[in-house]
Amino acid sequence: MNNSDIFVGLDIGTTSIKVIIAEFVKNQLNIIGYGNTGSVGLNRGVIVDIDQVVASIKDAVKQAEQRANIDISDVTVGIPANMLQIEQCRGMIAVSEEDGSAKEITEDDVRKVTQAALVQSLPPERSVIDVVPDEFTVDGFDGIKDPRGMVGVRMEMQGVMYTGPKTILHNTKKCVERAGLTVSDIVVAPIALSQVALNDGEQDFGAIVVDLGGGKTTAAVVHDHKLKYTYLDQEGGDYVTRDISVVLNTSIENAEMLKRNYGYAMSSLASEEESFPVQVVGRQESEKVTEQYLSEIIEARLRQIFEKLATALEQINAFQLPGGVVLTGGMAALPGIAELAEEIFQVQVRVYIPQEINLRIPSFTQVIGLVEYATKQSEIDLIVKQTLGSAKAKRQNLDNQQKGNSRPEQKPVKKPKKNNHADEPKKNQTSGEENGFGYKFKHMFDNFFD
Repeated sequence: MNNSDIFVGLDIGTTSIKVIIAEFVKNQLNIIGYGNTGSVGLNRGVIVDIDQVVASIKDAVKQAEQRANIDISDVTVGIPANMLQIEQCRGMIAVSEEDGSAKEITEDDVRKVTQAALVQSLPPERSVIDVVPDEFTVDGFDGIKDPRGMVGVRMEMQGVMYTGPKTILHNTKKCVERAGLTVSDIVVAPIALSQVALNDGEQDFGAIVVDLGGGKTTAAVVHDHKLKYTYLDQEGGDYVTRDISVVLNTSIENAEMLKRNYGYAMSSLASEEESFPVQVVGRQESEKVTEQYLSEIIEARLRQIFEKLATALEQINAFQLPGGVVLTGGMAALPGIAELAEEIFQVQVRVYIPQEINLRIPSFTQVIGLVEYATKQSEIDLIVKQTLGSAKAKRQNLDNQQKGNSRPEQKPVKKPKKNNHADEPKKNQTSGEENGFGYKFKHMFDNFFD
């Protein structure tokens, strides 16, 4: 099989790690293998133990390789929206000949204008995750998607830059590489998610996609096919499971099973008469619990999550977008989740479920979105990404050189002079991080509906 037609997505989630192997044939994506294993070593979407995460990645990859009967090496990996910042970027270069006459724009010119757009002043703790070109302008003519082959004197590129904490980026790459894989692309997770969860009209006119994960809940606003805003709540399905465990005095494993098998997101939809046994810690005999009582526990936590999302989204008038809200992720499988969300958000809500065979559960939406995103990138998108990768490599080499040069120079030891007083005090080393950098999401909604 020709591996050039194979795309692999890797979703490193708080509760599970998923791998999808897909074959792109005749403009159609066919999933030929998948792996899914419980993840250890993550907390709220952030890697806290590299060794444990590496082991989980290897397990999921092995499952997918066995199902697809193929060995994989390159993967597209998603980066969570933790502390994500969205910024506009712009670059401009001259593309004229030496005599000032217009010349034909080449791929090298696209790289140069991308490098110009990447000249941004970032704090040392942040790094560029991705740059998505919006449009190119050649000699004042805007709206150009691919300037190659055109003739001009001056070219500009406008795009969107996504930045995040270096720690998350570094740890993710480290885990993938230690698992024996190569990172072919890094994608902001909500962007990949919107590729499959939202239809073309919703991405164009605007909609909100909510990923109800195990470790966190992420809301992303998409408009004009661009990610405009993200909000992350540090509560997810795991919190619902813990609530059930505490209230019913049962183990986490039993609580998770009860949530999946008997839970409803709205208690009014659950039965008052239907009951089931619950194994209580410290007792030999089980206790009977009704569906409605269990669902009241679940609904209380979900209401709290949705109300916080509603407060954040109302501040940017996101509910005015005609696409409404689309729910996906593991918790979206709960019956009544759309009804509860509609009651709180007061807009149209639907649940997205993938239609791929054996993967018709909402928790697989993001990893499927990763491979979908990889196949839909244009040549210009790939050129920009390659330029970004080269710029990161050069910056890393420069940082390493500076670290090497920063070592104190060893000078020959001199004998102390007579009546020599104490050595001069060393200069104080102050960190550029003392003032901090406000990790606040930039709404960028001043011209949202333009």
